[in-house]
Amino acid sequence: MKINQLDSTPRNIRYEDEFESHMTSEIADDVIEIFQTPLTGTYNWDYTLQDNRIKKLYELGKELNWNANIDVDWSKPFEQISEPPEWFWDDYEPYQKLSDEKKIEFAKHRNAWSLSQYLHGEQGALLVASQLTSCAPTYNAKLYAASQTFDEARHVEAFNKYIQTRTKLMYPIGNALKSILDKILTDPRWDLKFIGMQLIIEGLALAAFQATRDLAKDSVLYDMLGLIIRDEARHVTFGVNYLEEFVETLSHEEKEDRAQFAYEACLLSRERLLSTDVYEHFGWDVEDARQFQLGSEIMQHFQKLLFSRVMPNLSRIGLLTDSVKEKFDDLGILEFASLPSDGDIDWADLSRPLFEESA
Repeated sequence: MKINQLDSTPRNIRYEDEFESHMTSEIADDVIEIFQTPLTGTYNWDYTLQDNRIKKLYELGKELNWNANIDVDWSKPFEQISEPPEWFWDDYEPYQKLSDEKKIEFAKHRNAWSLSQYLHGEQGALLVASQLTSCAPTYNAKLYAASQTFDEARHVEAFNKYIQTRTKLMYPIGNALKSILDKILTDPRWDLKFIGMQLIIEGLALAAFQATRDLAKDSVLYDMLGLIIRDEARHVTFGVNYLEEFVETLSHEEKEDRAQFAYEACLLSRERLLSTDVYEHFGWDVEDARQFQLGSEIMQHFQKLLFSRVMPNLSRIGLLTDSVKEKFDDLGILEFASLPSDGDIDWADLSRPLFEESA
């Protein structure tokens, strides 16, 4: 075992030859970055097994376990992008100047960047879920958080395998996503970890994974995301149901503090959708490309699609207070607060068999 400890997040892009070297090496070089957290854990000596929604979600998690190596057919051929796609970048002058070969390369890098952020986000979810196992105050919540930890480990494994064996190109974590994860992981309050991870990070991921799956041309990615999406739906539902009663016990000041945190996390999450590392790699003016992407109609539609999953849940648990409503309205996402939340559980949907919708 070789551990290489860094003082900051590495910013290098990893290419195919690095994966092949790592996969055949006898000694793995684990690159780590240390974070410190004043986590306050809790024992639970009651052990009362309440027959409620959290218990049912935990039981579903046990029943619906899957194996990334067995339940996904990795032998299916992978078709590389062979021609430039038709998309909103066609209207951007620096992109127009690229040759067809470079446009194909840009598309591959954009796809690899998105998948890389999914991978990094899932590692963050793995770490937070492990913290929730320690600090969640109730017995049922500890059991569920432990089952979610295993889910997240499986998601990390699946995305990592997909990147290393199929796209063979990995980007570092984006600054906005890293900032959100750092805040959630290092905050000592267990309920902020629930709010940040279960409602915002997982809620956005659930919507993003579904959108990616709808557009996926690779059947392996389609099948893999189908399995991950079902897990994520349970995670978000767990967060909404668990927090709904707890937030009611908070004082006005405590609610306002949590509401402001939720807004700031959503604001950062908008930035996590922008692939600035890719712009930099292609030598573009990063801020100019960022503004172009933000202003594109498809990007605005995608942002609204993602937040339409988050806003109803924040409203359901009581964190859309008067002090933050105007701020959410300025982001153009307050209108989604009245949509159905994930608090009402469709047990039949969450319990559907493996691969029922596989391509």
